[in-house]
Amino acid sequence: MKLRVITAVVGIPLLLAFVYFDFEVDAEWFSHVPLLILPVGAAAALGAWEFYRLGTHAGARPMTAFGIIWAVLFVVAALFQVDWATASLLASAAVLPLVLLVVFRRDTWLQSWGWTLTGILYMGWMVGHYVMLRQLDDGRELVILALFTTFACDTSAYFVGRAWGQHRMTPTISPHKTWEGAAGGFAGAIAAALALRYLLNLGDWSLPLSYLEALGVGCLVGVAAQLGDLLESLLKRRAGVKDSGNLLPGHGGVLDRIDSLVFTGVIVYYFVLWVD
Repeated sequence: MKLRVITAVVGIPLLLAFVYFDFEVDAEWFSHVPLLILPVGAAAALGAWEFYRLGTHAGARPMTAFGIIWAVLFVVAALFQVDWATASLLASAAVLPLVLLVVFRRDTWLQSWGWTLTGILYMGWMVGHYVMLRQLDDGRELVILALFTTFACDTSAYFVGRAWGQHRMTPTISPHKTWEGAAGGFAGAIAAALALRYLLNLGDWSLPLSYLEALGVGCLVGVAAQLGDLLESLLKRRAGVKDSGNLLPGHGGVLDRIDSLVFTGVIVYYFVLWVD
């Protein structure tokens, strides 16, 4: 717990700085580059590496280097938000590994291709939505909403589960998770979304959501964050490992830390487009 607190105390202010600042550029498709792309790109690369490590433990032979490069390319493409660029990356991510694996790894080509493509979409396309969210009007506030509503969900689920958890939710996937903890996480996400709706409209800040829409974000994040956590637990269970890595003290690997964030960035992005 002490290491978790230290990591959070150091990491959260640094993360806020990356969310807040950007720099102007003279480019045809975009006028500024958010500094957020740096931690998002790093998370995509490191998360993809850990994902393929799990795939290797599970018996596959994914194309790790290819997958990491394409995951980062998806994050970079999020700056442009050009349909043809995303479509080209998606097509090449599906076709190139398939051809190479069928030719050179005939014994495990299907399993290896599945892990390779899934890692690119999971750590590249999905994580890249945080850059897309930051590029929207009032993007700073929207990214903060997505991040800290997810953090509140994780934290509430952890403490409520420890204090009152009795009914195991998925004992074969994640034996420590309880229905009480899940309910606490759901309630924590809603409370955080509503609180952030108020706080992010103070002073010069502007969050373009009503309280009802913020409630909707809280409900969606309260479900999506916990599903993301369960998915990574399932991957680790299949690979037979406790943590995806050991890069972050007290948290395990990068994938262990961002598993619940992966889905919430996508959810908040498309929810905002829908209500706009």
